[in-house]
Amino acid sequence: MNKIVIKLSLSLFAFGITNVVSAQQVDKKVLNWYNGAAGMQTEKAYKKVKKRESSTVIVAIIDSGIDIEHEDLKGKIWTNTKEIAGNGIDDDNNGYIDDIHGWNFLGNSKGENANDMRLEKTRILASLSKKAASESLAPEEQALLDEVKKSVEEDRAEYEGYLNQIDMMGPMIANIPAMVASEIGKENYTMKDLQKWNAPAEKVQMKQIAMAILNGDLSEESMKAQKEQIQGMLDTHLNPDFDGRAIVGDNPDDFSDKVYGNNDVEGPDALHGTHVGGIVGAIRGNKMGGDGVANNVLLMSLRAVPNGDEFDKDIALAIRYAVDNGASVINMSFGKAYSPHQKAVYEAFEYADSKGVLCIHAAGNDHKDIDTEPNFPTSVYSFQDKKLDHFLTIGSSTRNTEAKLPSSFSNYGQKTVDVFAPGSEIYNSVPQSDYATLQGTSMACPMVAGAAAFLKSYFPKKSMKEIADVILKSSRSYKGVQQTHPATKAMVDFGTLSVTGGVVDLYSAVLMLLAEESSN
Repeated sequence: MNKIVIKLSLSLFAFGITNVVSAQQVDKKVLNWYNGAAGMQTEKAYKKVKKRESSTVIVAIIDSGIDIEHEDLKGKIWTNTKEIAGNGIDDDNNGYIDDIHGWNFLGNSKGENANDMRLEKTRILASLSKKAASESLAPEEQALLDEVKKSVEEDRAEYEGYLNQIDMMGPMIANIPAMVASEIGKENYTMKDLQKWNAPAEKVQMKQIAMAILNGDLSEESMKAQKEQIQGMLDTHLNPDFDGRAIVGDNPDDFSDKVYGNNDVEGPDALHGTHVGGIVGAIRGNKMGGDGVANNVLLMSLRAVPNGDEFDKDIALAIRYAVDNGASVINMSFGKAYSPHQKAVYEAFEYADSKGVLCIHAAGNDHKDIDTEPNFPTSVYSFQDKKLDHFLTIGSSTRNTEAKLPSSFSNYGQKTVDVFAPGSEIYNSVPQSDYATLQGTSMACPMVAGAAAFLKSYFPKKSMKEIADVILKSSRSYKGVQQTHPATKAMVDFGTLSVTGGVVDLYSAVLMLLAEESSN
């Protein structure tokens, strides 16, 4: 989030990204921190297994798409060897024509792609409002309609307020440089001058805005871009009359209608998915960007996450595709507050569970307790008898282990969040062979997917359930350690924020598996 006045990049907000920093601005302390001592101790883990052979592990990335030609992902993209590229034939008879590197569930057979979508609550609002116009709603339907209507109206009011703030800030921004120059007695001031300025309380915001202008975060161009993004949110995410799904041509409520989409696994906006994929498996040691966690890995791109809320049907089919095509790990860096087809998604998870495929899900970025406010998909649905063996939910941690270990945006839950992993200030790949620093539980999730793939690669005899158990058991415990609560900002026991009370530690996981081998 932009700390001055408004949120940064609302088009990315739907994906759970909370900040974007250009490659030129990357701090050396940030580069690869997640693989170091404050992170998962990945480098130490590699030293411990350097004499062992590794096997290739397929990781499915259900996301916005991946730039499969990225320079840092060369040799890291999964190829369907049962399919002949470009012949227009479904060679492997799986229902997907020319699915060479995965599948795009957000397109049509003409090669056209959808991207902007409504939030799920907006879709529910539109559907129930239409139904209510012709018939009486059941009590539970009326209650849901009232709930989503209120929520959508509140969100629209909030974003319209942001637009008004931007309009008011325009003249302010234009006048700030002269005002600050008068305050500090220097016209061509520098960032160092601003940092030295001991501004009185009533001038602190002026100082903050001046610093944002000077470092490029706040400009006429950026304000214009933010205004366009917010207006886009109002026009699509929160607009009941907008239907971005129409281009796909399927019925998103009919799960038997499976023949749709295309093989464009990058799509029109693959920033989020490319970053997630890079965290899992970007080339290590080439000094191009951040290193991936897993070295011997292939990424299967399944485009199912739009700019807006994903559809349950796309997610369920993507999970089944990943399982049927050899993925050992499925990364799911997405989530939403409502899920109208929960049982169908759960059945897909059950299918993955029965095949021994590990599903890893981001906890979400609303700094809320998902024990009481679910972030779908979830590891424990209301109709579920027991937790699945192959499902992990991941919170986000920082490199500040002293007092601010949980990321300020991270969701938490002593029953439903299994473990935390690095998710703040993560520098890695984005489209066009570029790099950026992003943060969110969306980044923490592939850390664990990469860790799971690493362990499966070097300990191939272990089942994914055994690997998941080791990841949890070996996590670096912070139980009893006081940390800043993501929501209340009060100091609390970190152990109350997740099941394990720990942060993933790949080195400790390797030691645990080696010890098991020695004892057998």
